[in-house]
Amino acid sequence: MTFTKIAFVAAEHSEAQEGLETLTRLYGQAEPEDAEVIVALGGDGFMLSTMHQCVNLGVPLYGMNKGTVGFLMNDFSEDRLRERLTEAEPANLHPLRMVATQSDGSTHEAIAFNEVSLLRETRQAAKIQISVDGRVRLKELICDGVLVATAAGSTAYNLSAHGPILPIDSRILALTPISAFRPRRWRGALLPHKAEVRLQMMETDKRPTSAVADHTEVRSVVDVRIREDRKMNMVCLFDPEHSLEERILLEQFIG
Repeated sequence: MTFTKIAFVAAEHSEAQEGLETLTRLYGQAEPEDAEVIVALGGDGFMLSTMHQCVNLGVPLYGMNKGTVGFLMNDFSEDRLRERLTEAEPANLHPLRMVATQSDGSTHEAIAFNEVSLLRETRQAAKIQISVDGRVRLKELICDGVLVATAAGSTAYNLSAHGPILPIDSRILALTPISAFRPRRWRGALLPHKAEVRLQMMETDKRPTSAVADHTEVRSVVDVRIREDRKMNMVCLFDPEHSLEERILLEQFIG
């Protein structure tokens, strides 16, 4: 496919805006709703925000690094952009869907391409019961928090919490504790991508907990359900010499 209608979006900082000005001058500018591809200029944080904004458009997304972290980004260059887009390899990313219930009974839904994480709000450790597909698997986890990560997100917060790196086509989710106190030696679990995870907070008055789906935070949660939403799909494009699959594989050999 030859891409003629390209929509460029950029982070607010000067370097990304300068790249936006240069590329729109060279290749024109289409509206995201009418584009054949969206090119995002910035870092991983901006790429993630753009994925959330564009997931329902059905338009592939190609990131170019104009930020500090560029794991999800391709190298920036003004040259051969249409050829690079044509040669790029697609990665289909399905987000997690979080349904979080607060202590007042209200519920909130959000999606996450990287992870859904639960975090203690005060000095008191969180106390969480973990169920998978309706069966209690861990009656009581005392911790700073716990997260469920996608393969694409396994190299982000999940990796910082000593969770496993997952191949992009593994169809596996990572369930990873954050600073577990009891059981102290529990390091998490690998779950089928179709699994539904339920996290129930215990002693919520004493141990308030927040739930975060990428950028969306819900405070004082008592019950959180997490599952992969296969009906939603974000196609991200990567240069063939540095595909997302290769990046995740390479990350396992970096010291």
